Amino acid sequence: MSPVATMKALLESGVHFGHRTNKWNPKMRAYIFTERNGIHIIDLQQTVKLLDDAYAFIRDTVADGGTVLFVGTKRQAQDTIREQANRCGMPYVNERWLGGTITNWVTIQKRIFELERLERMRDSGEINLLTKKEGLMIEREIERLEKRLSGIRTMKRLPDILFVVDINREDTAVHEANLKEIPVIAMVDTNCDPKNVDYIIPSNDDAIRAIKLLVGKMADAVMEGKAIRGKEAEEEEMADAAMPDEVTPLVEDDDDLEDEALLGESTLKHMGSPRKPKAKRLDLDEEDEEEDEELLIEEEEEEELLIEEEQEAEKAEAETEETAEEEAVEVVAEETVEAPEAVGEAEEENAEEDEEA
Repeated sequence: MSPVATMKALLESGVHFGHRTNKWNPKMRAYIFTERNGIHIIDLQQTVKLLDDAYAFIRDTVADGGTVLFVGTKRQAQDTIREQANRCGMPYVNERWLGGTITNWVTIQKRIFELERLERMRDSGEINLLTKKEGLMIEREIERLEKRLSGIRTMKRLPDILFVVDINREDTAVHEANLKEIPVIAMVDTNCDPKNVDYIIPSNDDAIRAIKLLVGKMADAVMEGKAIRGKEAEEEEMADAAMPDEVTPLVEDDDDLEDEALLGESTLKHMGSPRKPKAKRLDLDEEDEEEDEELLIEEEEEEELLIEEEQEAEKAEAETEETAEEEAVEVVAEETVEAPEAVGEAEEENAEEDEEA
């Protein structure tokens, strides 16, 4: 199976560049390949393997109906997080992580309902009935809530997976996910502590190209999981759907049927059978069986009569041919007898003409 991201793509995106050697975290020692010009180089072989594991985990979770919350509030990741989350239809946080987004989800959900209520007031024109100052305050509150909650306003429950860019910056989000026992998948740089991350992806979390590559792969895993879930749902619906009565087979099992009931007439002729027997139903009454026997007898009698008629016709044709041959022989004989007489008469006439001359 080919890897999710090739080594060449990771190198071109700068995923292998870590932080300076004086800012490293010793707990990342196992994921560092070497040091060059005072900068740690990440072991991309481990990155490829761990990226495949994270990809498979997200795909399987989404296929089972799970959701993934994308988190990245640093400037390099904001646009990428929003674009990829919208592409795969998952919630995201790219402005500021509100404390209690996971641990106090009920309060956050109430603020989402408040945002929807204020938007309804604005859209219906009810806000125009208020004073100018009150209207401006409501407009500012809508902008503030929309900026903070626009990515999670479609989230109806707690997420099943948290994907984080830069766990040092998003330490509050990782802590809340650990309290709620939500698996954390994160891009972990050489200056980070990976102990609170369930699925580590050793990579550069500062380069825009590296963030685009890895976040895009996680979005692809979500879309693949959705495709699998949709296919399984269609198969379950087809399996649960009852077969219409008009297409229900009369015989549930074809093993008990004989060859005559399954093969065609031409195949039976090649196999040496004079005619195609009728297929017997499983449940026949005695009266039906008697009627079938009578029909078979009548058919046999009709076939015998047809054979006799054909034989008589062949005899009549043969007699006619013999008579025609006899008549032709007599005509030829008469012609052969008359021919010498005609020759003699012609010779006598010629002799008389010579004498006169």
